[in-house]
This record gives sequence, structure tokens and C-alpha cells, in this order.
Amino acid sequence: MNKTKRRVGLGCVMLKILVISSDDGTVGEIARVLPPATWKLTLARGEEDVISRINQEKPRVVLLVREGRLSDTFSRLKKIKDFDPLMEVIVLGPPESETKVAEVIKAGALDYLGLPLRAESLAESLKKVEEKISVRRETYQLEKELASKYIFEGMVGRHPAMLELFALVERLARHQITVLVTGETGTGKELVARAIHNLSPRRDKPLVVVDCTTLPESLFESEVFGYERGAFTGADRAKSGLLKEADGGTIFFDEISEIPPGSQAKLLRFLSERTFKPLGSNRPVRVEVRVICATNKNLREEVKKGSFREDLYHRVNVAEINLPPLRKRKDDIPLLCHHFIDRYNRRFGKAVRGLSNRVKKILFEYDWPGNVRELEKVIERGVMLTTDNFIDIQHLPERMVSLVEAELVEDKPYPYVNLTLNEIEKKHLLEVLRANGFNKQKAARALGLTRPALYRKLKKYKLNL
Repeated sequence: MNKTKRRVGLGCVMLKILVISSDDGTVGEIARVLPPATWKLTLARGEEDVISRINQEKPRVVLLVREGRLSDTFSRLKKIKDFDPLMEVIVLGPPESETKVAEVIKAGALDYLGLPLRAESLAESLKKVEEKISVRRETYQLEKELASKYIFEGMVGRHPAMLELFALVERLARHQITVLVTGETGTGKELVARAIHNLSPRRDKPLVVVDCTTLPESLFESEVFGYERGAFTGADRAKSGLLKEADGGTIFFDEISEIPPGSQAKLLRFLSERTFKPLGSNRPVRVEVRVICATNKNLREEVKKGSFREDLYHRVNVAEINLPPLRKRKDDIPLLCHHFIDRYNRRFGKAVRGLSNRVKKILFEYDWPGNVRELEKVIERGVMLTTDNFIDIQHLPERMVSLVEAELVEDKPYPYVNLTLNEIEKKHLLEVLRANGFNKQKAARALGLTRPALYRKLKKYKLNL
């Protein structure tokens, strides 16, 4: 008996066990085979609201004593696992067939132990709990270390497209050329601009951000280029403007496509000559500044529509960095989640360790129209709302959960069931190339391939494009 107690207590630090039973005798039987210095037992009566007790006591293990039909036990087990998928539940009851025991395990229980309870059996089950807790702790630490390894100037990613992007940012940062950062809303374009600035020789000088979406045409020129006293009604003193503030450093035009048409010519002149005239002045002002622009629109299309000057487009697009949407690099979601969990743990004083399996599934199935920014907000909400160590499904936005569940229940026929794997791959290559205007570099990035790897596949399928 003492030997068994030593095994049960190995490595434990006062872990809580909640016993769900209406029989005080069963609780006493359990208490007799557990060392009290290691495990703390709490009883929940069968008629109580078990979920409330679990939420209140926060046990590591639930010992669910079967009372009545096995189907009732299944129902209670499901309720517990739905509330907390990571809760370890051991079912205690009369001896059952191997088939029935297997059904209980499949329903989510860690084990099924027959009554009267044998100390050795309970010891083995609790040892499994310890091992699972230890594995979770090690997994969390490994994922945390992995996340920190793939953080680059505030950006997180290990997808080939992101690693290629990080290398490109480093190369471009050393050279004083104008960079255009493209990508959907929420992909992190400002982070790229900040990375270029921080890695450049101008890192000790200002980085000035111009949000082109918030500046109407009447204010754009005065804010960016500045003005002299008396340049217009209300100009009772001179203002230097954002370009002058950025002198020696970097100016970042966020959403460059939104620059008013009347101001585009003046910006073009500055990019060509590196001088500008403040409003109300005839004297040119020269500044030495690095220009980075960003847009979530296709500037070529904006040029075709006549809303963006073609000569300005060529000036801002000396070198382009394209950020992939999150839906095309879902392998990065676990890293991003750990990164954001750490950030909001510090902000809210929490100790959240990760995500439940159901949450992980939803995050991978969701299409992320708001990209990394939307994921950050979801994690921020989860860390703020959870009272446990993990973010679970009830902490996610209801709209997201409903949308994913609706997509999962749709029984759409698979369109390529009669094609071979090679035929499917060839078809997919063509579709991605077409979607990227047959630009092989962009197509390779979208596919998560290097350009040589893409060329090998094109050769394999005799696609001479």
C-alpha cells in the first residue's frame, strides 16, 4: 500500500481531484489510497450543478462515479468534456466488458476503473494524468521557444513565403531605395515598413507614418509639405510638415492609393527631385528621406482606372514586398497564437498557456478575411475572457464559430474525385499561375515553393509557360 502511495505522489504538487458521487463511502475508499499531502479531494454530489463546481474548484482530475445507467454517465462525461476538453475524467463503476470500456474511453474518459476500487489501478490512472500534464507543459514550452525563434522585427512566421520575405526585408533595408509594400488589410504592412527602417542606417532617425486614408485633399498638402505663415486663412504661423519631420529618417505613406489626385503630382515631383515647396512659399526645401509606401489595392488596376498616376506608380514601385494573406500560410497560426498569448498575458496579468483542441480546429478552418490583425484581436479577446489556463470555444466570437460550423456541415461533393494526384497538382499549378498573372515569382510564393521548385514542377508537367 505504501509503495502505491509513493508512486501516486511522484512529481505531484497538490493537484485537485473532484469526485462526483452521491455515495460518501466511495469518496472514503478513494481517500484511503491517496496520499493527502499530494492530492486534495473535493466532493460534488450527483444532483449538483457539476459544471459550476468544476468552474469553482478548478480540479486537474474528475473522478466520475457511475450511478445508474451507463448512458447517464456518457451524458455527464460529454457535458464535462464540452465544458473543458482538457479536463481529465476517470470513470469509476461496476466491472464492464472491454467493448463498453472502449466506448467510455472513446467518449473522452482517460480510464474506466471497476469498483470496488483497487489502489494499483487508480495509481496507474493518476500516473497517466501526471504524464499528460508533463507533456502539455513541455509542448507549451517547445512551442513558445519555437515561436520566439521565428520572430523577425515583430513579425512571426516560418512559412517559406515569410522566411523569403524576411530575407528580402534585410537586403532592401541596407539600400536607400523606395519600397512598395503590398498585401491585404491586416497582413502587417506597417510592421514591414518599421522593420526596414529599424534595420537600415537610418534607424536612429525618425520614422514618420502618413495615414493617407485619414487626410482629405484640403489637408494632405499642408500636413505633408507644410506651409508658411499666411498661406491660407487661419495659418497664423508656419508649419514644417511631415516630410521635414522625417528628414534624415524614413517616411511611410500607408495606403498610398488613397492620396488625393491633386496631390499626386506634388508627391511625384518630390520623389523625382527630393525637394518640395511648402504652401505659400516659392523656396524649395531639400530633405534626405527614405520613402516606403503601402497599399491593399492593385495599383496597376488603379492606374488603368485613372485614379492613380502611372508615373507615380513607377516611382513608388522601385522594389515590391508582397505580404501573403493568413489563409495562405495557416501553418503559422500556432506560432502567431503563442506570440499574441504572451503579449496579452503580460497586458492583462494572465497565465494562459494555449488553446483547446476545438479552438485550434476552428482557427485552422476559418478563412481569416482580416488576416493577422483579426487573429490578434481574437486572441486578445480569448485571453481577456478566459478564467482558465486555456482559451476555449466559448471565448471565441460567436460569428466565427457559427461560420466555421456552417461550412463544416455543408456536404459539398469533391470536384476532382476522378482525377489522379498528379492531375490535381497540375490543375492547381495552372490555377495559381493564372491567379497571379502568370508571374512565376508570385505564384511560387503563393504555393509556398521556391522558384527552382516551381520550375521543376512546371517541367515535370510540361507546362511551358
